[in-house]
Amino acid sequence: MKFILRRLLLAVPVVWGVATIVFFFVHLLPGDPAEIVLGENASRASLEKLRADHHLDEPLSVQYGLFLSDLFKGNLRESIVQRKAVTALIGERWLYTAELALLALLIALAISLPLGTIAAVRAGRLIDQAAMAFSLLGICLPAFCLAPLLIIAFSVKLGWLPVSGAEAPGSIFLPALTLGVSLSAILARMVRAQMLEILSRDYLRTARAKGLAPWQVVIRHALRNALLPVVTLVGIQMGVLLSGAIITEKIFAWPGLGSLLLQGIFQRDYPVVQGCVLVISLTYVLVNLGTDLLYGILDPRIRVEGEKK
Repeated sequence: MKFILRRLLLAVPVVWGVATIVFFFVHLLPGDPAEIVLGENASRASLEKLRADHHLDEPLSVQYGLFLSDLFKGNLRESIVQRKAVTALIGERWLYTAELALLALLIALAISLPLGTIAAVRAGRLIDQAAMAFSLLGICLPAFCLAPLLIIAFSVKLGWLPVSGAEAPGSIFLPALTLGVSLSAILARMVRAQMLEILSRDYLRTARAKGLAPWQVVIRHALRNALLPVVTLVGIQMGVLLSGAIITEKIFAWPGLGSLLLQGIFQRDYPVVQGCVLVISLTYVLVNLGTDLLYGILDPRIRVEGEKK
């Protein structure tokens, strides 16, 4: 509990720093939010009223103070464009992004763990070369290229899956596959590299000498010890999935947090942009906290060291 509380306290300045950077960068965007919302032909009185309602007519320092005050109270304000609480807007979208990120992570793990393990066990053979060629292709192929290819294959040609939206059954699969394939390519290389290092360790040779089945040596002993660096990468990439799915969500018209963030940037909706980035950064911090806790489960030595400190 001390470890968790310490990490949560360390997250406070991180979130504050992110909030500050986002606040000032958002206000550097060209364009007047009032004119974007009401149009260039709106009356002067209407424009001034909208600016006053959202404190846009105040000096930037005053706006920053009001922003921190509201943030401390847990108030993310109201959307300038949609006239709705930002917390409500994020609540509607966050679940979609979380579902997409989790399914993409499951797809990535289902591909990368077997692929990286087999490539390491059969190092230098044809299957190893094929696995590394796949991973290189997945790393080099960006989402905006992979997504149209998947749409053509599974939606246009085969007609198995819907192209966009979230209403039709199976609509989540294509965007999740787009994100999962790219992530699996990175994870597969990491798994292979760690397995190659661990398979040559003395304790594995001892396990083989004791007569353990090959699959027990590989799965129970080698793979478990190879997962620590992989868990680190998964924790980082989970945060990336939650924050970096903007392009994928846009291509597939997925109503997630990335789409809301992009919409807020285009409309100069300052509260929406600030709220989205804050939620993403807080989620990132919590995911990394979960990663550190998982370390203690995979390697009890880390948990013992943490208790000593």
